[in-house]
Amino acid sequence: MRKEELVQLIGSLTTEEKVGQLIQLTGNFFDAEDTVMETGPLKKIGFNEETFDLYSTGSLLNVVEPKNIYDIQKKNLAKTKHNIPLLFMADVIYGYKTIFPIPIAQTCSWNFDLIEKAAKVMAKECYDSGIHVTFAPMVDIVRDIRWGRVLESPGEDPILAREYAKSMTKGIQGDESILPQDHLAACVKHFAAYGAPIAGKEYNGVELSEEALHNVYLPSYQAAIAAGSKLVMTAFNTLNGVPCTGNKWLNQEILREEFQFPGVLISDYAAIEELKVHGYTANDLESAKMAIENTVDIDMKTSVYANHLPALANENPEIMKLLDDSVLRVLELKNDLGLFEDPYRGLDPLDFSKGKRLTTQHRQTSLQLAEESVVLLKNEQVLPLKKAEKVAVIGPYGEEKATIGFWAITGDTKDTVSLLEGLKQLADEGIVLPAFAKGCNILPASEVDQYDKYSQAIDIDIHSEETMLEEAIKVASNVDTIVLALGESTYQSGEGGSRTTPCLPKNQVKLLKALKKLGKKIILIVYAGRPLLLDEIVEDVAAILYAWFPGTMSGQALANILYGKANPCAKLSMTFPRSVGQLPIYYNSGSTGRPVQASNPNHRFASRYLDEDNSPLYCFGYGQSYTEFAYGKVELDKESMDENGTITASVTVKNTGNCAGKEIVQLYLQDIAASVVRPVKELKDFRKVILDSGEEKTLQFKITEQQLRFYSPKEGWISESGAFNLFIGKDSEDNQQQGRFYLIKN
Repeated sequence: MRKEELVQLIGSLTTEEKVGQLIQLTGNFFDAEDTVMETGPLKKIGFNEETFDLYSTGSLLNVVEPKNIYDIQKKNLAKTKHNIPLLFMADVIYGYKTIFPIPIAQTCSWNFDLIEKAAKVMAKECYDSGIHVTFAPMVDIVRDIRWGRVLESPGEDPILAREYAKSMTKGIQGDESILPQDHLAACVKHFAAYGAPIAGKEYNGVELSEEALHNVYLPSYQAAIAAGSKLVMTAFNTLNGVPCTGNKWLNQEILREEFQFPGVLISDYAAIEELKVHGYTANDLESAKMAIENTVDIDMKTSVYANHLPALANENPEIMKLLDDSVLRVLELKNDLGLFEDPYRGLDPLDFSKGKRLTTQHRQTSLQLAEESVVLLKNEQVLPLKKAEKVAVIGPYGEEKATIGFWAITGDTKDTVSLLEGLKQLADEGIVLPAFAKGCNILPASEVDQYDKYSQAIDIDIHSEETMLEEAIKVASNVDTIVLALGESTYQSGEGGSRTTPCLPKNQVKLLKALKKLGKKIILIVYAGRPLLLDEIVEDVAAILYAWFPGTMSGQALANILYGKANPCAKLSMTFPRSVGQLPIYYNSGSTGRPVQASNPNHRFASRYLDEDNSPLYCFGYGQSYTEFAYGKVELDKESMDENGTITASVTVKNTGNCAGKEIVQLYLQDIAASVVRPVKELKDFRKVILDSGEEKTLQFKITEQQLRFYSPKEGWISESGAFNLFIGKDSEDNQQQGRFYLIKN
C-alpha cells in the first residue's frame, strides 16, 4: 500500500480502533492453545471490556508455532472491521530451532560475517514459521558480571557492540526497506543503557554521564538504526532518575532527532504501566500521556493505552496527532512486511512443518560459530588430546543437553548435541571413548527453591552427592586425563539472574578439589551465561575451555576442539575479574592521576587495592590457540596527519607454531592529552587472519580523524590536536608493539 492509502485507512478508524493498533497481547486472548511463553511479570491485564475490541489489537507476543499463528490471523481477519492483519513478534534472540551460541559468546568470535550468516539462518527459520518481528539484537553494553543478562549482550566494548548490532540487523532484515522473503523485522533493544544497572542488580536504575552515554553506551543502538532496524524497544530502567519509557531526552532528542529513527518504538513488557510503579507518574492516565508524548508506539501487555488513550486523544488534538503518527508507524511496518497483501507471510497452510528448520546447513553454521566462540583460557600443553589418550568425562555437564542458554525459548534441548554425544561422534576417527561419571548435580538440592517457577526444571539426581562423588573418583582414578564439565545452571543467568557472587556452584567446586587430589591432568570446560569468578580454581586445572552456552551443536564443537579438529581462536569480549570487589571492571577505563608504578607496586597512595591485584584474571581480547603467533614491529607511513588525512599502520604477523590457526589482531589507541580525561586504551580496529604453520602476513590498518573523535556535551563529537599512542597486539594488555603519531588541526 502507498503511504496515502495508509493515511486514508487511519482516517477510517475510530479512536478506539486506532489505539488498538498500539496494543500488544499474548495468544491466549484469542483462545489459541499452547501458544504462549510468558516473559516478564505475570499479572491481570485489567482491560475495560466495554471500550476495548479484542479484534482491533495490533500485535501479539511470543506466539511461535506456525499453525497457531495461521489460525489466530485467520480468526482475526474474519472478525476485524478493517482487514488489518496482526503482527506476530517473538523473543528469538540467538536462534529459532537451530540455536547458536549466546550473544556474549558470539562476539568472542570477532567474526561478524559469520554472525550475520547465523542471523540469516535465524530469520529464515522465523519466516518459515510465520513470525514477523524478533526482539533482537540486544546491544546493551555491560561491564558487570553480576547482571544476569550478560548472556544476551555483546560485551563491554562499543566497537564490538557496534559491529554486532550491524551484523545482526543486516542478517535479520536484509538490505532492503521492504523486507524481502526469508527475512523479518529487527527490534534493537533496550534503549538505553539497560546493561549498566547499579550493582549489577536487575531492573536497578542507571546513573551515567552524558559523555559515557555517547562514547560507550549509545553507539551500538545507533549502529542498528543506521543498518535499518525497523523497531526499537525501550528499557525497564531509569536513566539518571527518569524511566527510559517516559524519557523525553532519550526518546525524542536522541532517538527521533539525533538518530533520525523513523520506525516503531515499543515498550518492554509492562514498562508503560511501570512508570507509575517507579513513582514517575501518579496513575495510569498520566503514564499513557507520558508514553505517547515520548513517541512510544506499542504498549506491550498492559491495559494502560487501551483504557486511557482514547479519552486523552478525543480531548486533546495534540494527543490525537501523536496517536495518528504512532498508528501510521505501526501500519507502515505491516506494509513493509507485505502483510496487507499476504497476512500469512511465510506460512504454508497445507503443510505447517514445511520450511527450513534445523537443516544440515543450519547446523553447520551453528557448529562453526560455536567452534569460533569457545575461548581457550589456559593450556599447559595438555590440549589437544591425543586419540589414544585414556580420558574420563566427569561432571554434570558431561551428558547435559540444556546448553542453549536461558533465552532460547523456541529451542528444544532434545535437538542439542551433548558433550558425550559429540565425543562419540569421533569414535570412527580412532579416539578412545571416554568413561563418564556425573560427580554432582549442577546445583545443590538445597538451593533449588530460590529459582522460583524454574525450580521444577532443575534436575536433581536420585543418587546422593556423596555417592556421585565417590563414583567420579573411582572412574577418574583409572584414566590419564579428566575432562571436567562444569558450569552455572541455565537458570542462574538471563533476565532476573543477577548474582552477588557469580562463581561455580559449591558442590561443583568440591568435586573439582576432590579430583585434583588424584594428581591427574584436568581439562576444565565451563558452561555459563557470563564470565564467572574462576580465581579459586584456576591453578587446580591444566587447561580451561570457556564454552559459554554454545547452542545446538555444543557437544560436537567441543569434541572437535578437544581433539584438535578445530583450533580455538576466540578472544574475550568481556573482562574476567579476579573478585567481585573489582566490579565493574573493563579495559577502557579512564586514566587516573595516581596509577600503580611497576617500580613500586605496593606504594600506599596509588590507585590500587590492598588485598587484590588491579589486573583482571583474563583481560578483554584475550584467548589462546593451539599454535603461536609472533608480531613484528609496527610501522607507520607518517608521523602526523591533518583532519582530512590518514595514517597507515602496518604489522607483520607470523604463525610460529606447528598447526594452522586464526589470530585476531587488535589495534588500540590512546589519546595522550585531551580536554577531558580519556581512556587508557580504546579498541579502534581489528583483523581476523588465517595463517598456516610458518606463514606470515602483513596487515595494514588505516587510521582516520573520525576514529580519534570523542563526545563533548558542549561541542558534540570532536577531535583535538595532539599525540596518540598506537598499540597492535594479541589482546588489550599487549603493549609490546606500539607507535606514536600526531593529529594536527588548523
